[in-house]
Amino acid sequence: MASKPKHKMPIEDRAKQFMPFAALKGLPDALAAKEKITVSKIELSEEMAEELDRQMHRLMKGNIANVVYFHKDEYIKITGMVARIDETSRLLQIVNTKINFDDILEVTFPD
Repeated sequence: MASKPKHKMPIEDRAKQFMPFAALKGLPDALAAKEKITVSKIELSEEMAEELDRQMHRLMKGNIANVVYFHKDEYIKITGMVARIDETSRLLQIVNTKINFDDILEVTFPD
């Protein structure tokens, strides 16, 4: 005859038995960091700077724009609505992302 356990395990502890187990904590993050390719910030030529200036002057709040900008050793492309253009602070805000004018490489507008 089987004996009954003296104490029932609480429900919270029973649920923990079935939670996913990560044998090597932090390994996915470490692998992702190793795979990241870092790049240097591109210095704009005079022609590139003039073209960027033309495109920046076309930006208006409410427009949809594609912006390529430098952030933490990589270039990121974001597409979204222009929420704010602050010439005093030199910030462009696309939806919730704030971008310093000096970090912008390219501005285009979707067709």
